[in-house]
Amino acid sequence: MSDDSAENRGQPAVSADAVTSAASAAVVMEAPGGPEVLRLTERDAPEPGPGQVLVEVAAAGVNFIDTYHRSGLYPVELPFVMGLEGAGTVVAAGPDGDRPAVGDRVGWVGNAGSYARHAAVAADRAVPVPDGIDLETAAAALLQGLTAHYLAVSCPPLAPGMRVLVHAAAGGTGRLLVQMAKLRGAEVVATVGSAAKAELARSAGADHVIDYNAGDLVAAVVDAVGPDAIDVVYDGVGATTYDAGLELLRRRGTMVTFGNASGPVEAKPPLHLSAKSLWLTRPTLWDYMADRAEYEARTADLFGWIASGRVEINISERLELDEAGRAHELIAGRDNAGKILLIP
Repeated sequence: MSDDSAENRGQPAVSADAVTSAASAAVVMEAPGGPEVLRLTERDAPEPGPGQVLVEVAAAGVNFIDTYHRSGLYPVELPFVMGLEGAGTVVAAGPDGDRPAVGDRVGWVGNAGSYARHAAVAADRAVPVPDGIDLETAAAALLQGLTAHYLAVSCPPLAPGMRVLVHAAAGGTGRLLVQMAKLRGAEVVATVGSAAKAELARSAGADHVIDYNAGDLVAAVVDAVGPDAIDVVYDGVGATTYDAGLELLRRRGTMVTFGNASGPVEAKPPLHLSAKSLWLTRPTLWDYMADRAEYEARTADLFGWIASGRVEINISERLELDEAGRAHELIAGRDNAGKILLIP
């Protein structure tokens, strides 16, 4: 699909009937389980309802949250069309919609049904993709980029002189978080799982890079920056890294646990924070883009940084829809460094 659709913007909304009668396909889960439960199913394109637009999908982003939906860790109503993130071109609008308009290039996050050739997207979830950013980059940027944005800008707000620890810093969210923390003036300690991933973290601007498979993680960080020296720990890994992060935080430091790549952290009483009067938060992206104005403001920052070259999007895999199961294996195995896209 061509990204050259600017001349078509502003066309009046068309009836969705002609579009929805066209052959389409989507990756559907009918029961929770392993990657094998993801099935590419032929179907008509969905009909956009009130407040929705129909988008011809150029690319869908694959994210860890998708594996939580698939496994049942985060329950969803079944059958479920996978995927919360994508980008494409509007081809029809619902009965009450004229914005975005037919022909507009849009991206979205937080709208289920993105692993598909056509997706019905809530108009208030669709954001314009600016000229100069291709649709694959937009699809790769939004969920992880907006996550990194709220973490660095708001949770807590980073400032020059702060020192942060970013786990899994060569992954999609981690590498973006390193870049944004540096834009905010922070000193960044990055953890990775291999020498190759160490280079990815360094190229994002990390000041110190620790291979957590090469020895004792706590000792390595202390060697780099000293004991009790971290202001904020950003932990998207979970079970295997949480306790080490607490040990490394300074008095009244902040633990931000935002993912479960190694499994969820075991339940602990609040008393475990008292040794250093630590702050603990378990945030989600949805609460940091709770209204349209906040969503647009974060997206504008993100696309602006990408367009100016201050933030780099690393796409590592482009797979077809029928390879969705393989995409989930790659992301769950934590061997992939960069964003995985599904291309319809």
